[in-house]
Amino acid sequence: MIVANVLLVNIIIYLKNNIMAKYSEKAQEKVHETMHEMKEGELKSGSGKKVTSKKQAIAIGLSEARKEGAKVPKKK
Repeated sequence: MIVANVLLVNIIIYLKNNIMAKYSEKAQEKVHETMHEMKEGELKSGSGKKVTSKKQAIAIGLSEARKEGAKVPKKK
């Protein structure tokens, strides 16, 4: 039973380290900044409308990080 639990934990750690997307510090910082702007009500989309969606704010942050050359996984 203990061996099975240890094996399961090792598998989970392996999957998390090898499957999860890897973002650079610069990209994380950019997303953090855009989330802060969204919460302050200052973040605008391309059309000039105020962004209220958390997902949209993250997408904008990742897009800006890509433009600055940060290590960000490709769009799907």
